[in-house]
Amino acid sequence: MRRTVFNEDHEAFRETIRDFIAAEVVPYYEEWREAGQAPREFYKKLGELGIFGIEVPEEYGGAGETSFKFNAIITEETARAGVSFGGSGVHTALCLPYLLKYATEEQKRRWLPPFIAGDMMTAIAMTEPGTGSDLAGMKTTAKLSEDGTHYVLNGAKTFITGGVLADRVLVCARTAPATPEDRRGGISILVVDTRSEGYAVGRKLEKLGLKTSDTAELSFTDVKVPVADLLGEEGRAFEYLTHNLPQERLGIAVSAYAQAAAAVEFAKAYVADRTIFGKTVASFQNTKFALADCKSEVDAMQAVVDRALEAHDAGELTAADAASAKLFTTERAAVVIDKCLQLHGGYGYMMEYPIARLYADTRVTRIYGGTSEVMRSIVAKSMGL
Repeated sequence: MRRTVFNEDHEAFRETIRDFIAAEVVPYYEEWREAGQAPREFYKKLGELGIFGIEVPEEYGGAGETSFKFNAIITEETARAGVSFGGSGVHTALCLPYLLKYATEEQKRRWLPPFIAGDMMTAIAMTEPGTGSDLAGMKTTAKLSEDGTHYVLNGAKTFITGGVLADRVLVCARTAPATPEDRRGGISILVVDTRSEGYAVGRKLEKLGLKTSDTAELSFTDVKVPVADLLGEEGRAFEYLTHNLPQERLGIAVSAYAQAAAAVEFAKAYVADRTIFGKTVASFQNTKFALADCKSEVDAMQAVVDRALEAHDAGELTAADAASAKLFTTERAAVVIDKCLQLHGGYGYMMEYPIARLYADTRVTRIYGGTSEVMRSIVAKSMGL
């Protein structure tokens, strides 16, 4: 079926991204995987290409686009090539929305130009050791100094994607203690300069997948953060974090769909070339039926994603809609990619094949941005259950 979610401008952008990936990513990707991160200079190239400024208003040097569809195209094209743009997705898809919505005019003029250029890479630090999805249980604190000029930040964060190379980190911390009536209150967001004394990057975590995105532990020991670097209003971080969740979960849904679609293409190419018992693997009925099932699953995922993209651009994507899209696509992508790996036989278990990397990379989509169990709870609640 003809896909109608993208227009001519989107498709022209897709060709640009596809050419960029072929020239600047594919030849070096294995080196990045071995290093455990994309090099810092690569992010400068993304800045020069204009990737980081797509959704930034023109007055700050961006393109001023409001559609999330350009981000979706990047996701689809990296999956198609079996690569990634390292930790840059957090920079644009997670951090940028907070800066655009909650930063003051002074902060936007200070932060957005280097953000766009790739001179100031960002990450967001919410999760703490032992708290997991319970953000209200965070123990990191930020106490206002007696003279009111700065906060003193103490605590630790974990699973911070982009945390190794980040120049600024949006750190969620308690500026006031929780109360029995409101565990979620008292949390604020500080945009912390990673060069600050007392700021430390701990272990670079070894993950099952997503090998080119640096993920780290962070610690803060009496880090002084100027009050000018408070994002939004003090104590309202939980509200802010909730506001961006539909887009975050939409991004994960797009990723799951794109990975599943890529897996089918990788499997098609492999079974057409691989021979066994004197016949191509593609010639066996089991192979045809398995891939037909996968194709129908991908078609359904695409329909869900496209509808969600349209709803998001129209400002109509609800939290329940996004949760439903994420739940469906991530759960079905796992099934599709597993079937496609099986068609590769033993080679599907080898990391030199993109299907193996997809299998590892897609597993986390059912965890981050809210687990599948959390998504089910959100959808059930929206049903009145």
